[in-house]
Amino acid sequence: MSVIAVVGAQWGDEGKGRVVDYLADEADLVIRYGGGNNAGHTVVNPHGHFKLHLIPSGIFHPGTRNLLGNGVVINPPALVVELEELAKAGFDGANLFISDRAHLVMPYHVLLDQLEERERGAAKLGTTSRGIGPAYVDKVARRGLRVVDLMEPDLFRERLAATLPRIRRLADGYGDEEMADAVAEATDADAIADAYLAAGTQLARHVIDGQALVDEALERGERILLEGQLGTMRDIDWGIYPYVTSSSPIPGGASIGAGLPAVAIDQVLGVAKAYTTAVGAGPLPTELEDADGETLRERGIEYGTSTGRARRCGWYDAVAVRFSVRLAGYSSIALTKLDVLDGFKRLRIATAYRDPADGREWTTVPASTSVYERLEPVYQDLPGWETDTTACRSWSDLPAAARAYVERLESLAGTLISHVSVGPERAQMIVRESEAHR
Repeated sequence: MSVIAVVGAQWGDEGKGRVVDYLADEADLVIRYGGGNNAGHTVVNPHGHFKLHLIPSGIFHPGTRNLLGNGVVINPPALVVELEELAKAGFDGANLFISDRAHLVMPYHVLLDQLEERERGAAKLGTTSRGIGPAYVDKVARRGLRVVDLMEPDLFRERLAATLPRIRRLADGYGDEEMADAVAEATDADAIADAYLAAGTQLARHVIDGQALVDEALERGERILLEGQLGTMRDIDWGIYPYVTSSSPIPGGASIGAGLPAVAIDQVLGVAKAYTTAVGAGPLPTELEDADGETLRERGIEYGTSTGRARRCGWYDAVAVRFSVRLAGYSSIALTKLDVLDGFKRLRIATAYRDPADGREWTTVPASTSVYERLEPVYQDLPGWETDTTACRSWSDLPAAARAYVERLESLAGTLISHVSVGPERAQMIVRESEAHR
């Protein structure tokens, strides 16, 4: 048996979907364990170029089952659309399963997300406004609707009708006349029930007891991949609060959101980009607002999979990744998008932070967001390689400067970098374990 959790080591968008797609060929089961359609994965494989929002990245392997775990929050109409898009590309989705315990993202969650973000004004968090946070709030408050409720239409209508008066009161509290039509639409019981129950009918063939599926896979000793969303720096407990997501992307969250014992996870593969990106507000110490930052954005096509928003870009932050390593206990790291750095004469790595207020040097991430906002990166400069790496297929093919860069990142992280990606195709993944660490 092998259970591998694939976890983001930075602020998200590290390339987890690309890594899962690469590994899924040898997996029996891929489980998405958290988040919703706010966090997408871009996958490029022999079948084409795909943008996934909810569906696990193992969907392209017919022999691999894929589960949306109980820790995911699901927008049923959005999932139906995603399945329809895959069907157009020749994938019928028969290998997709949905945990009956997963919670639903409702139209009023999207509304509340928008109203709350507008209320924050200049202190906006930069959410995707997909309703993810409010859906998790209802889950914790024990008033959420779940996938299993869609299988009982009368009960679904009854529970929906019971929750809408509270939503209307909340919306009225914002006093936003411009949103009156949106409020009416998001609280129309009949329209919502009709749309969601119709989606439920289309999804019914995929809905199962997720824990039973996982338990049987564990008993048979199957190979399981746990697919994360976002990254450690967005974790609800350990990220840069309040600029965080509403779930836990780290391995502890994987156990809960997939429905398996924590001790069953025998490998944790962290995914880190060869530089830093983030979507949304909050401190980002190595952010570049200059030509180098723009070059990273354009070469890396750094635009959100789910939202299309331009990502903030900066040099590699070794402090943040080391913080993630300590929390997640990575067996190794997969480093993605090394090829984006092709052509730079100089590369910079943040090895520490310095507080300009008192000169103190930080080698970890502080809990105080106000402190983190003023910290400045302490850089180590390394020479670039100024040559194309996209045709490299082995560690020895890489330029010496590229290998030196990866080895320095490995040293700073304190764990093996086992995979190095030099492009989005499956064949552009270099596996180092056998040849570089004999």
